[in-house]
Amino acid sequence: MSSGNINLRDPVLYRILHAAHPRTGDAWCIYPTYDFAHGQSDAIEGITHSICTLEFQDHRPLYDWFIDNLPVPSRPHQYEFARLNITHTVLSKRTLLKLVNEGHVRGWDDPRMPTLSGLRRRGFPAEAIRDFALAVGIAKNEGTVEVEMLEHSVRDVLNRKALRRFGVLNPLKLTIENYPESQVEELEAVNNPEDTSAGTRRVSFTRELWIERDDFMEEPPRKFFRLAPGREVRLRYAYFVTCREVVKDADGNVVELKCTYDPETRGGNAPDGRRPKGTIHWLSTAHAVPAEVRVYDHLFRSPYPGSDGRNVFEDLNPESEVVLRNCFVEPALADLPDGETVQFERLGYFCADPDSAPDALVFNRTLTLRDTWAKLQARSKA
Repeated sequence: MSSGNINLRDPVLYRILHAAHPRTGDAWCIYPTYDFAHGQSDAIEGITHSICTLEFQDHRPLYDWFIDNLPVPSRPHQYEFARLNITHTVLSKRTLLKLVNEGHVRGWDDPRMPTLSGLRRRGFPAEAIRDFALAVGIAKNEGTVEVEMLEHSVRDVLNRKALRRFGVLNPLKLTIENYPESQVEELEAVNNPEDTSAGTRRVSFTRELWIERDDFMEEPPRKFFRLAPGREVRLRYAYFVTCREVVKDADGNVVELKCTYDPETRGGNAPDGRRPKGTIHWLSTAHAVPAEVRVYDHLFRSPYPGSDGRNVFEDLNPESEVVLRNCFVEPALADLPDGETVQFERLGYFCADPDSAPDALVFNRTLTLRDTWAKLQARSKA
């Protein structure tokens, strides 16, 4: 077959396949090939710009020949650009299908999957994905974009828009011995320091609290500014507390910290001007709500999965999903709508998972707070 000065291969137009179709079942067994149907489908649907990846460049003469020689209602044009490749990510549909079918992920909407449904379940806002696409742009040469660039776009949006809440992922009990046993205070906490219009909320403060276990060390190194025996820290939006006693179980594990508080420091400031170096978050044990938290990381350990001749599945990260079941969150998070991402102060960004129920809350970690990509970019420009 030839068209003017362009020589075309002799194309296969239809294939016979005796298999059930996902939509039409066994209604027929003759199917048009992609090359034959592509241009006609575009023309019938009124497509003007058919965007393809670079491997379809060799198919364009055939695309154009069918458009020129068949009775179609319009004339679309095919444009080829480099596909979007992202580190620590695989975008091959065949590989993604194997990930799902072989049970490496929870499904097509698994928060580790590079699908729109997966990104939505992970808590990535649509605005951030659009910003990322605009920043990457369109190229004619193959390349790979750092996944940190996508994460930077997500953090940039969430830092401005996400409400702040308290969550404790690895709880340690803290008892304030000189605080009245039956007293409950409602303290004012900021919803978003980047957006004053977001207002404030009330958080309950009591004698017994949960704090993050990582915020205490019995023998702290020099630059550890959080809680330790004899040390004073600020409880965010609350009071200054000092650790007086460490309670351990029979195996030597720390199970409780007994502290005292300074009632003159309500709101986090001292009349005498002293300023503890450490500020930690907390939850009232009487008001905190239990939750499961799924902590996500890159699905593949290698930035370039399957490179150097390895099987791509050899690069799967066994810790891409870590499930924490002994967590606590603010009571307000029991009503967090699907698709809304909040910041657990000092811990990262989290969203409610569709598996969540009023009596069994489940949250997915969208991202940590730390933005290494932005720091590297600033350093490279310095």
